[in-house]
Amino acid sequence: MIVENSVQLEEFKRIYDREDCILVPIQCDDNKHSVNDELSLLYVQMWGGKEFILPFNHSETINLNIKNLYKMNSKHKLYTYDRKKLNHFVKLNNVIDVNLLNYMSTGVPLDIEQINTNAHNFFNMRYYKKDNINTIVPVMKHLEKCRKIVKILKDTIEKYNTYVNMSYNDEVLDNLNYIEKNGLQTTSGKLYSEYNIYTSTGRPSNRFGGTNFAALNKKDGSRKPYVSRFKNGVLVEMDFDAYHLRLIADKVGYDFPKGSVHKHMSKLYGVDYEEAKRLSFQYLYGHLPQDVVQMNPYFSKVYDYINDLWKEHNSKEFIVSDIYSRRIYKKNLSDMNANKLFNYTIQLMETENNMKVLSELIPQIKEDKSKLILYSYDSFLLDFNMEDGLNYLKKVKKILEQDGKFPVKVSWGLNYHEMKDITEKFI
Repeated sequence: MIVENSVQLEEFKRIYDREDCILVPIQCDDNKHSVNDELSLLYVQMWGGKEFILPFNHSETINLNIKNLYKMNSKHKLYTYDRKKLNHFVKLNNVIDVNLLNYMSTGVPLDIEQINTNAHNFFNMRYYKKDNINTIVPVMKHLEKCRKIVKILKDTIEKYNTYVNMSYNDEVLDNLNYIEKNGLQTTSGKLYSEYNIYTSTGRPSNRFGGTNFAALNKKDGSRKPYVSRFKNGVLVEMDFDAYHLRLIADKVGYDFPKGSVHKHMSKLYGVDYEEAKRLSFQYLYGHLPQDVVQMNPYFSKVYDYINDLWKEHNSKEFIVSDIYSRRIYKKNLSDMNANKLFNYTIQLMETENNMKVLSELIPQIKEDKSKLILYSYDSFLLDFNMEDGLNYLKKVKKILEQDGKFPVKVSWGLNYHEMKDITEKFI
């Protein structure tokens, strides 16, 4: 049924409220970021097989008011390929990301991006310079494509449904959705980032429109066009100090004294600050010499942890993450050794800790004028409206630091390239 009037809509809702279903959103323009686009159609296949198409912006249909989407919360499970993208169009309860389900089970994402009909390929080739191509692709061809997608999704659900990690599904995807929605202001307009969590380590990549937001160069001026959207605003970056060293210390039960980690390590090594910093990262990410293990109490604990982790990986054939209890299966990891597994685990710890702290932070800053606009590994970028005051920054800093376990450095500037350290203002 193509739902085009109130009678059909009521019939759809009656059936929709009775069982689980799969949702496939079709945006107007696949080349646009979903934050910056509209929904053309929503395909709904009930678990029992009944099909509905809800049109909102299509040339062949009588279109519904988009507000009807906001009444589609259900007590039943709603499955979709990309929950984060769906959330940009409508925020619904009980939505399970099937791509995440596959990733949690197999270590790799699903690939449905290239599923098209001949008609889709024709329209995209012929009208590649035009916007909103999906609004003129025949509805029946969209239906054909959606059926192909749903078959893959349904097979995945039936195979891996016991692997649903609802806390990861809800928290991680919604956190990243929130950041994407805020966008980044540049001197030539607003840009939107797009996080991809389906990487080998689970650490999100962040690309869209030819820009790698996770790797903006600090030295070549690439960051200079990024500015505040507010008339009285500045960009503020908070980044963790010696983050990986502290994360591992927390895990293995080593207490760093207050102050600089690298100063503490320089005393243990008997070298200057910069050399201590270099050596610590060398030992953490690479080969750990036995003499360092014997003489350095921190790396002694790290060494034991690496060995225990490797034993667990080989005996159980999986390891379990600390925060979201993700099972990382041996069968899904290739060419693994003890050090590689340890590096993998560090990135996993980093990502999960960041997601947990974001879950605490975002509800407390949602109503403020300032916006969280970028998250990259060990740093968080804010578009700060001065009207929120210094207390806003103190609040953010306190939450990120997690009772002082993970100190952050603070810098600000009129653009993302020319940033000045202001950490001392918070002492």
